[in-house]
Amino acid sequence: MSAAVGLAQGRLAYRRLARRRVGLLALMAALLAASLVADLTLGPARYGYGEVVGALLGFEGPPAVSVVVWDIRLPVALMAVVVGASLAVCGAQMQTVLNNPLASPFTLGISAAAGFGAALGFVLGVNLLPSGWSAWTIPFNAFLCAMACSLLIHALSQRRGMTTETIVLLGIALVFTFNAALSALEFIASEQALAAVVFWTMGSLGRTTWPKLAITALALAAVWPLFARQAWALTALRLGEHKAASFGIGVGRLRLHTILLVSALASICVAFVGTIGFIGLVGPHIARMLVGEDQRFFLPGSALAGALVLSAASVLSKSILPGLILPIGIVTALVGVPFFFSLILSTRSRPW
Repeated sequence: MSAAVGLAQGRLAYRRLARRRVGLLALMAALLAASLVADLTLGPARYGYGEVVGALLGFEGPPAVSVVVWDIRLPVALMAVVVGASLAVCGAQMQTVLNNPLASPFTLGISAAAGFGAALGFVLGVNLLPSGWSAWTIPFNAFLCAMACSLLIHALSQRRGMTTETIVLLGIALVFTFNAALSALEFIASEQALAAVVFWTMGSLGRTTWPKLAITALALAAVWPLFARQAWALTALRLGEHKAASFGIGVGRLRLHTILLVSALASICVAFVGTIGFIGLVGPHIARMLVGEDQRFFLPGSALAGALVLSAASVLSKSILPGLILPIGIVTALVGVPFFFSLILSTRSRPW
């Protein structure tokens, strides 16, 4: 009888915990919606919340407001949400399969490789697409280089004796390598090309179009079910490789699939918006503090946290200097660097 009572109490405690986690996810979603609307109100011409909501819902109002909201601001604001969610999901899964709190697309060199690929197009005119697709040259170059970096990391990780810590160190080495190559291209670049490279590497949502937003959103929608289907295995992996293997989980195959999916998703994001650091690092840790490691809550929590952080950064980028929109990468770095330092200091006092 006592065992049955204990089991009932355990189930009740779990339901309460699950309800609390769902409530936190709902709160994050509400904050994200508020940040999205705030982002739509800001710009060279500022509109009231009522005007923006009316334009979104199709209510009759000034035609100029509807055009600005739908054609100019909405794709940019939604891209902040989609890219923030995507990068945070990438960081969450990298941290899970590599068992390292500092793993993210930024720290593993994927973003740096994309920047180098974009610079090849700006400085040397490298174009691997037909002439009619010239508008997609820079994103395509960035995507190819980012995927090449990811495949290199995976190939080297298959060597005997490679640990997850070694993979992270390899990624950091690639960051310095691609940054050095980028600096070399900047040194020989013309003034116009140099300005384009610098602006691109700062990260910006201003180049967003509806087709680019659609591609990024479709990439996230395609990857999400695959991660959701592996939620139990990824949660078990946090108990350790040997424990997960004892449950019948193919750890090596799971790590391979996850890294390849994460690399593809991160490469698409960086190809369209440039280098935006720390979202893949900050978002997962916020979610981990709020909802724990269970992937059923951790995955949507990371996506919401990353989307909220980048959307709020977009709002800040329009608010810090009136009449001027700062590159979004600068704002995320200002937020992410202090968090990065606090994370490093905290991991010295407790095991990951």
